[in-house]
Amino acid sequence: MEWQDEGIVLAARRHGERDALLSLLTFEHGRHRGLVRGGAGRRQRPLLQPGNRLACRWRARLPEQLGSWHLEPMRLYAAALMDDPPGLAAVGAACELVELGLAEREPHPRLYAALLALIDHLAAGHPDRLARYVRFELLLLEELGFGLDLGACAVTGAREDLAYVSPKSGRAVARTAAGRWAPRLLPLPRFLTAEGAQDEGEVGAHELLAGLRLTGFFLEHYVLAPQDRPQPLARQRLLRLLGAQADGATAQGDGG
Repeated sequence: MEWQDEGIVLAARRHGERDALLSLLTFEHGRHRGLVRGGAGRRQRPLLQPGNRLACRWRARLPEQLGSWHLEPMRLYAAALMDDPPGLAAVGAACELVELGLAEREPHPRLYAALLALIDHLAAGHPDRLARYVRFELLLLEELGFGLDLGACAVTGAREDLAYVSPKSGRAVARTAAGRWAPRLLPLPRFLTAEGAQDEGEVGAHELLAGLRLTGFFLEHYVLAPQDRPQPLARQRLLRLLGAQADGATAQGDGG
């Protein structure tokens, strides 16, 4: 059996002395694994970095077998991100979460398109690249069947001044409707609301952290904890980098 597609590298690990086991998110065939002959060597290793876009051909005698990959580069993003630690961490986090969250061999063309657009955005160094990353995590939750409802208040139906999310229902709550329950709710940063999406300018580190804590709560509950898996290391690194930026902004504000 044989098919051709394009794919984004999610993860690769050494298999034996010379080969590598590669997981790709492909456009038509979903998350798919296969063996790369010589994948542990210096010539093939640059192809297998998370986030790279490859033309791929998968071949196996039977559909249920592991199979092997033949790969050609389409765009190697890793080099463009080496001087952007937050962007590099975001690519790694996105790929790790997709690897952990998606069932194997189930097509997700919408998610593939979103991941490719995100990596393009990150590699180009756009100012809003990390806000786009947080929105990608929301889309991943939706694709997995755990989407949040951030369009209107769960209590009043209002669409303005949405400030919280219920950790139980995943629905937004307006500031005026939260009342004494506010400490038990998850903060909803403005850039994730319909009102905030119309704002111009770069999203600050404090808001980005709030967004990552919001999506992280539901990823932990629905994706990581059921598999007894820790938060991806790349995502932890992104949180640390943003935390340092937020601390710096706070110190600068106090000094002013």
